[in-house]
Amino acid sequence: MRRAITVLLGTLAFLGVLASPASAVPDPVGTVTCLTQSVGDVTALVDPANPGIPAEIPGASCLAP
Repeated sequence: MRRAITVLLGTLAFLGVLASPASAVPDPVGTVTCLTQSVGDVTALVDPANPGIPAEIPGASCLAP
């Protein structure tokens, strides 16, 4: 049983080494440009189906890589 667990942990460690690291880095200039454009976009704040609830948070789409 110990041998099977050791082999399983070794296999998982090996697969972890082969996985590529997460390296998504947002572009600061592009993010600032997107944020300034989204602040001026007032039409996205009103959803015709639900007038009391904002359609989306301004600038939320700018933060995704």
